[in-house]
Amino acid sequence: MKKLMAANWKMYKTVEQAATTAKELATLLADNLSGDREVLIFPPFTAIAAVAGAFKDKAAFFVGGQNLHPADEGAFTGEIAPAMLLDLGCLWALAGHSERRHIFGETDEQVGAKMAFGLEKGLKMILCIGEKIEERRAGNVETVLARQLEQGLAGVDKAIAPERLSVAYEPVWAIGTGEIAGPDEIKHAHSFTRHKLNDFFGANADEIPILYGGSVKPDSAPAIMALDNVDGVLVGGASLKADSFSRIVVA
Repeated sequence: MKKLMAANWKMYKTVEQAATTAKELATLLADNLSGDREVLIFPPFTAIAAVAGAFKDKAAFFVGGQNLHPADEGAFTGEIAPAMLLDLGCLWALAGHSERRHIFGETDEQVGAKMAFGLEKGLKMILCIGEKIEERRAGNVETVLARQLEQGLAGVDKAIAPERLSVAYEPVWAIGTGEIAGPDEIKHAHSFTRHKLNDFFGANADEIPILYGGSVKPDSAPAIMALDNVDGVLVGGASLKADSFSRIVVA
């Protein structure tokens, strides 16, 4: 299984800024990207085509959409369809990011609909899961993760090729705060996630990457990547600069 090193640029960067960062990243990694790593960037929608263009003909560099709507087309103002993402050069899309859940009120059922529809339409999908601090303090980490996994994957074909799916564990309390889950907390959450994936998909689940997301920095990335069941990262703020993210990619 290759390590998936993903960057979520959220609502940052103009087209020009995104293209410049993507080109800088490709240059920095040109000679030191190992064969077991893949780089995945989630730019804002306006910059997807520019980043895809910067990565053209560069092996192991991919682009994804930060969101999608589970319909082919229609009167859905402000939304974007899987076919539109594919048309721009996307290979992947996100569903269930904590900001979509907690700022925009997306339910587990809505996240599950996006996962199933995106996969059906040919995208690879990352399902984001994770607990809030009050849920962790109440001892409900496994309950929250189980619910999000079960409902997020409810419509996914159990025989899906494992390389088309990934799960990103992002403890909500560690996103954008500078806080980071400790090694034991990460190992526990990822081990539990692997166990649940095995329940859903059988032996294929061992080949489904589980990413960690939560204030990952260049200095913390090597220790995180060395943990069991950590098959990559989903990076926010530290991915906005090519130098910083390139150091994470090679960690």
